[in-house]
Amino acid sequence: MAETQAAIGYGMVLELALASTPATRVYIPEITSATPPSDEDDQVEATHMQSPNRYREYIPGLTDSGEAEFEMNLVPGSDADRFLMSVRGKKLIAYLTWANGVSCIFNCSRQSYEKDTPTDDKMTATLTLKASGEPILTEIAAPRNLIAPKITGVAKVGVPLTVDPGVWAGAEELEFQWKADAAAILDETGSSFVPKVGNIGDVITITVTGKNSDFDSEATSAATIAVVA
Repeated sequence: MAETQAAIGYGMVLELALASTPATRVYIPEITSATPPSDEDDQVEATHMQSPNRYREYIPGLTDSGEAEFEMNLVPGSDADRFLMSVRGKKLIAYLTWANGVSCIFNCSRQSYEKDTPTDDKMTATLTLKASGEPILTEIAAPRNLIAPKITGVAKVGVPLTVDPGVWAGAEELEFQWKADAAAILDETGSSFVPKVGNIGDVITITVTGKNSDFDSEATSAATIAVVA
C-alpha cells in the first residue's frame, strides 16, 4: 500500500498586495487557520415541455470562486492590523503559499475584518476575502525568505548564540550553518552556537537554508560584533 501524502497545514503563509502595487506584498503574521477560495458552480434549469419522464434538467452555469477566510492572533495596532483596516473598498491580490511551495493566487477584496477581544482568552481576528475571477494554483516554487534570520545573544566566548530563522514561504524544512568571518564552522549546524577561544575577533553569522521537495534557497543573518574573550 502506498504511503500517505497527507500533511498538516503548519508553515502556510498569507501575503496581500494592493492591485495597484502588486509587487509590494504585506505579510500577514500569526495565521492560525486558513480556508482558501472554493468554487461553486451555478446550475441553470433547462427543463422543457418534453424533458424525459417529467424530470427537471440542468446545464452548468457560471462559477463563483467564493470566499477565503483566515483566522489569526490579533495584535491591536500592529502593521498587519493597520493594513487590514486600511484596505476597505480596495482591490487586492492574495498570495497563499503552502509549505511545499505551491501557491494559490487570486484577485479579491476585503469582505469583512472581525476582531474578538475576550476577557479570559487570547485576542483573535477573522479576515474574509471575496475572491474575484479564477484563482491560480501554481507549481512548486523555490522557498522565499520574508523576514531575515537574526542572531540573539552576546558574541562572547562561552556564551550561547541562538538563531531566529525568520519567516519563510514555501519551505518544508530549514537547515542551519554557522559561520565565522563568512567561513563555515565545521559541525555547527544547530539552532545555537557557543563561541570558542579560537573565535575571538571573528564576526559570527548564520546561513539558513529553506527547502522543499524541488528547491532550496538561502538567507544569511546580519553579523554579530567581533567575538570577545
